[in-house]
Amino acid sequence: MDAKLMVATDPGDVKKLKDVLNKEDAVAMVVVTARSKKPSEEDRLLAGNINPLLLMSARMGSWEALNNLLDSEDAKKPPMMIPTQEFLEFLAGVGRAHGRVAARDVEEGGDHQPAASLADGALLKGVTPDGDTALHAVASNGDGQDFLKYAGIIYDRDRGLLFAKNHKGDTPLHYAARAGRSEMVSHLIDLAESEGPDTKLRLLRMENELHETALHEAVRVEDGRILDQKHRRAFVNAADPAGEEKNKDDADGAPAEEKNIVKLLIGADPELANYPAVGISPLYLAIMLEKSTIALTLYDMSGGNLSYSGAHGRNALHLAILRDTVMVELLVQWNKSLTTQVDKDRSTPLHFASSLLLSTDSYLRFELLHRPPWCRFVWINRGSNKTLDTVFKANPAALYQADKDGYFPIHLAASMSAKDVIQFFHKEYPDSVRLRDAKGKTFLHVAVKKRRLSIVSYVCRTPSLAWIINMQDNDGNTALHLASQTQNFRMFCALFGNLEVNLNLINNRGKTPLDVSRSKIPHRMTYTQNLENKIYYTLQSVGAYHSALPWDKTEETYSQHEKPEDEDKESGRLKDAAQALIVASVLIATVAFSATFTLPGGYRADDHTNGGVPTLAGNYVFDVFVMATTLAFISSSIATVGFAFAANPMVNMISRKDTFVLSMLSMLSSVTSMSIAFALGVYMVLAPVAHNTAIAVCVITPAILLSANMNAISKMISLARPLCIRKGLFLGTVQVLKSYMLRVVFVLWPFMVTFGWAALARIHQNT
Repeated sequence: MDAKLMVATDPGDVKKLKDVLNKEDAVAMVVVTARSKKPSEEDRLLAGNINPLLLMSARMGSWEALNNLLDSEDAKKPPMMIPTQEFLEFLAGVGRAHGRVAARDVEEGGDHQPAASLADGALLKGVTPDGDTALHAVASNGDGQDFLKYAGIIYDRDRGLLFAKNHKGDTPLHYAARAGRSEMVSHLIDLAESEGPDTKLRLLRMENELHETALHEAVRVEDGRILDQKHRRAFVNAADPAGEEKNKDDADGAPAEEKNIVKLLIGADPELANYPAVGISPLYLAIMLEKSTIALTLYDMSGGNLSYSGAHGRNALHLAILRDTVMVELLVQWNKSLTTQVDKDRSTPLHFASSLLLSTDSYLRFELLHRPPWCRFVWINRGSNKTLDTVFKANPAALYQADKDGYFPIHLAASMSAKDVIQFFHKEYPDSVRLRDAKGKTFLHVAVKKRRLSIVSYVCRTPSLAWIINMQDNDGNTALHLASQTQNFRMFCALFGNLEVNLNLINNRGKTPLDVSRSKIPHRMTYTQNLENKIYYTLQSVGAYHSALPWDKTEETYSQHEKPEDEDKESGRLKDAAQALIVASVLIATVAFSATFTLPGGYRADDHTNGGVPTLAGNYVFDVFVMATTLAFISSSIATVGFAFAANPMVNMISRKDTFVLSMLSMLSSVTSMSIAFALGVYMVLAPVAHNTAIAVCVITPAILLSANMNAISKMISLARPLCIRKGLFLGTVQVLKSYMLRVVFVLWPFMVTFGWAALARIHQNT
């Protein structure tokens, strides 16, 4: 029997071929279907981009307009791209007057038509640039009856759209929850449930690309302060146990509970709070957004069967420690095993609690626990001692658990200057202070490295911790070695002032603290008040030793051997410094020169005796003013010449450095002299008419000198007590006074010269 070959070149001819197959012998036929041409641009538009009229009707919730479009498609008419008058009337709501009905009346709750009998049109296949279907659009734009009917029509035509995802993986249920459309959320769940409980659970548990379900969206948009009476009382009682009885009485007048999407979703699937299996759970998200009441709702409605997971391997307790003290207590009650879990850095919740700065100070935060009149003030104390106590008591063993860097909780407390946490650990488990990290460092080493002065001072003042002061890390460094390296002078003074600190221990490189401080002094010209110089000379003053090397070897090790290229760099640095300072010295000389010929008080008239001389000549204050101005001019002129000499590369480096130092001293003296001249000049002018103001100016002006020497003065104050402890009261006092007297003479010698000269001139004049 000859076979017949029949080819369908159009999709519409396929049905005809099927009819032929029913009449002919299928064995004797070979049927081939093929397109005669490529899909038209119109077909591609419908298959990809959503019809604008469909999107318009979806956003407005006009189910009549949707039916109009579907009727046109069913009639195999060309896709409607320009709205007709009838379509516009439907959008405006006029179409209801014509008695049109939806394909599925939501209010009547009729049965669905069998899926096989529904048209598989291309209209509803279109998507927006974000991949949103018409059901996405209607779900996010309203939840009135018209919108619900619209969603029902779409579902009847193509049930797969209920589970369709856009380019970000969001389903229509995600959109409805994100927009806060509680009625739409409930309706979409009912549509899925109509096909069976498994279909409903499938919809509820669908995740987007962020691995979030619709419950995550509900947690974000839901008002975390609105909850029912039971949850309100639970949260208030946890925050303020003393108010429990009062809250029971208050509950009688509570307003009615509002519709809550979180409760709606959890009610439909009590296990929904367990999704996703890995990632940010709804509970973690609620705590992150500080919506404690939603967290309570999730726990209660899920019966405690919920996920605590979060970002970067953390759990809800890790986050609650940073966010909400009350939630910490609740989470520990719900699941104590959270205290044993670690994040990607292997940090336990106790690590997080240890890094908080604890304080007894709280601040008043207005917490709206319910809609008015349920408003109350709640005392919130982030990083409270109660948080640490709760986490610690739930799992004390976590104190001995290290993170991936080898840090124990006590190390983190030291790095964050949390002194109260260290005191707490020391009190509860005294041996915890000897814990070492991966580099062999104790918490004291960490505190010195992180420049946490309060921790170092606490250790130095606590006799029971004296035995850890000289402990050495894997490199053999003690806390004093590290203090000399970091060049924190106040921290160095705290250790230096403790007699338990050994000044001569040697590290693995064979260096004592004196060696370390000496190695920090650069092989070039430096400022004597620099920290490296002060630390070195302080250790040297109490007889600290270098390493076990002969003196000649030690001197050779630290001698300044400058290479030719180093000398060129030093010459450039010296030149830059001299050029910068010469500007200031020239300015002072100019001001002093001008002040000499514009004397306060003016000059006597020519027709008076000694006409043309200063009016205030012969006055003691005037004599001091003139001498101060003269010293300012001379000192600044010397400094100007010296800086010019120091900047000259033709002069050898030793002479240039010596000249630079002398010029610096001269310029500082000129500043002192100019401040004296300014104060006395103002005094002479104002004293006759505003004596108090003139005195105030004279008192304030020395602040110039104080600021110029503040660095040296602060170091002397910090070093006074440690020196007296280390050298004894008498010798320490002598050394401190010696340093002070040298500084006073250096700074105040212009006062001595100007006021002394004026006094001698008055005495000579009287004799």
